Amino acid sequence: MRKQIIIGNWKMYKTNSEALNFIKEVDSKIVKNSNLIAGIGVPFTALSDAKKAAKNLVIAAENVHFEKEGAYTGEISIPMLKDLNVEYVIIGHSERREMFNETDETVNKKALALLANNMIPVLCCGESLEIFEAKKTKEWVENQITKGFNQISAADAKKVVIAYEPIWAIGTGKVATPEIAQEICKIVREKIASLYNQDVANEILIQYGGSVKPENIKEILNQADIDGALVGGASLIPDSYLGLVNFK
Repeated sequence: MRKQIIIGNWKMYKTNSEALNFIKEVDSKIVKNSNLIAGIGVPFTALSDAKKAAKNLVIAAENVHFEKEGAYTGEISIPMLKDLNVEYVIIGHSERREMFNETDETVNKKALALLANNMIPVLCCGESLEIFEAKKTKEWVENQITKGFNQISAADAKKVVIAYEPIWAIGTGKVATPEIAQEICKIVREKIASLYNQDVANEILIQYGGSVKPENIKEILNQADIDGALVGGASLIPDSYLGLVNFK
């Protein structure tokens, strides 16, 4: 049985002190569940203290550069994250792609670099409203997965977490129905099977993201090919986050 994985993506919210207050309020209240990975992607400025404070929460980074070091002003390297014992890293989020010109190729470089360092990429994919309405979602997402997994071995592919996020449902209050989310996550799993084999596809964890809330988390996670959620706004409030990870 695949584990479930719920990760909050805080984006550019919360100072270091605010992050610590959140962790102090939430960490001890997470119901222990060996089948659930409960995490939060925090800003770089909060990573060090958050890692020290969290006992039950997995603390993830929101991005990383694929080079080990260099003249890349403002960037964060894998060795910097490893020194803080960060294991999970979100890469290829639609906001990074749209606002900061990230491509499938740079996302792939990040995935390869993370895996080479025994870290876990949370690789995001998803389509715009224009692509969705043109009924080109399948082609678009399959292309992102194909390029994102370029040169990744079958053994390493199993370690990757895929986060499918329809861009039109991020922060808009709109949410893909559980049936739509399941349909695309199934397409993602089938694409992994075609790139590798069914065993890899059966093991890989696939999240859904896009206006996920405590009110709809259970129905979303009841879908056959959805193993978790990448959550934005609803992960910023302690009670809301606990409602996500302690759902029954």
